[in-house]
Amino acid sequence: MNVSQIVSSLDYILRWIMQLAVINLLWFYYTLIGLFVGGVFPATVAALGLSRKIIMGEMDVEKRKTFKRIYKEEFLRANLIGWFLTAIGVVLYLNYLAIINSNEELFFVIPFTFYFILLFYLIVVIWIFPLVAHYQTSWFGYIRSAIIIGLTKIHYTLASALVISVVVYFSLDFPGIIPFFSISLIAISCMWIAMQTFGQLDQRSS
Repeated sequence: MNVSQIVSSLDYILRWIMQLAVINLLWFYYTLIGLFVGGVFPATVAALGLSRKIIMGEMDVEKRKTFKRIYKEEFLRANLIGWFLTAIGVVLYLNYLAIINSNEELFFVIPFTFYFILLFYLIVVIWIFPLVAHYQTSWFGYIRSAIIIGLTKIHYTLASALVISVVVYFSLDFPGIIPFFSISLIAISCMWIAMQTFGQLDQRSS
């Protein structure tokens, strides 16, 4: 490898580091603007949407302008979907506590049904925000697509879950990376994985 190739490789790596840092900082900034409650979910969709553009080769896109546009466009929908899923998550957690703290022997169908529902819930959580960042459809369309894709492309679902778990694990061990890379690494990785499936679906529908 000659000097020009080394410089080119370093430039490419540094550009990606900058892309990740900018996405991460924008996510925190717009989450804070929304006082977290109103900002976390549209900021997440905006991070995925900006990641989508970068993955598609638009490395020089105006990041703050693009992030802000997606944030504003998806503000209501992202919050409705996000807090709806949060409410379901709370209900599932309360049911989990009830099951593990039950003094009576539960019929096996009850915990089986709970974990079956939990599986579908986690699939929807993993897929729905990348779907919102990529497609325009109804609530039912997002949930249906998330379940279908999550089950039929289970290897992609597991890959996304693994990425999220690994990034969270290292972020807890090395919290210094959280302000600069944690959210953006998840956004870029999960959006890249999702777009492998979306590309196949778009080809079939065209």
